[in-house]
Amino acid sequence: MITRRTIIGSSLAAFAATGLPGPLLAAPSAGRLKQSVSRWCYQKIPLDQLCAAAAKMGLQGIDLLEPADYETPRKYGMRCTMGYAAAPMTIPNGLNRRENHDAIEQAFRVGIPQAAKAGVPNVIAFSGNRKGMSDEEGAANAVIGLNRVKKIAEDNDVTICIELLNSKRDHADYMADHTAWGVKVCKEVNSPRVKLLYDIYHMQIMEGDLIATIRENIQWLGHFHTGGVPGRHNLDGTQEVDWHAVAKSVADLGFKGYFAHEFMPVGDPLTALAQAVKTCTV
Repeated sequence: MITRRTIIGSSLAAFAATGLPGPLLAAPSAGRLKQSVSRWCYQKIPLDQLCAAAAKMGLQGIDLLEPADYETPRKYGMRCTMGYAAAPMTIPNGLNRRENHDAIEQAFRVGIPQAAKAGVPNVIAFSGNRKGMSDEEGAANAVIGLNRVKKIAEDNDVTICIELLNSKRDHADYMADHTAWGVKVCKEVNSPRVKLLYDIYHMQIMEGDLIATIRENIQWLGHFHTGGVPGRHNLDGTQEVDWHAVAKSVADLGFKGYFAHEFMPVGDPLTALAQAVKTCTV
């Protein structure tokens, strides 16, 4: 009889055969937070092997998968926790321009039901770059665009998450570079299925004051990303954020979404991931 346990066991055996070190520092569970991990940070590890190792660490999902990969985490008792469902929308070209709305709506009409069918709870969205546009005009345009698609998300119980990114070091000219801009948009759209992807790495660079900001705006936050500052590397003693304190604050607020690790690991990648899981287990 083939069971989930035998599938995971055989996959871990295959993983061991690659010679990559195992997650020696993994916590027995991920505590009160539902932790997950972003796929793109571990591209050199085959997805099945990443899923097997992540499941062993107590993670509950894999972030930022394309639709073709939605089913893979399910083989390991996990899910895709954030999906790409609107290919026409990119970091520089997003919701802040009305000329993008038709293509975004068309993509979401296909991509959101597809995510729902696969049990994917969130899909990512981007504001787009300013390109000379004022933040006020961009916010108004984003509200118009989101009002066109929010019912699709509501009908499918999938949350559209607008990612907050820094414009100082990584994404020059990106509009949704402060929490206040994103909260303003979400308040005006006023849908339980339109929230923010609060990327802690990016917001530490742009505004700091993490714990207070999270507490004040938790109702508008649908998802979290981690990443060490500076450098977007391991969540360790070389970084300026107290990750355990931030994780505890999120958990203490009763957050029910996912807390996803999105950093570029230094050293053995799975050992770095396991350490991050342990640090954020509260």
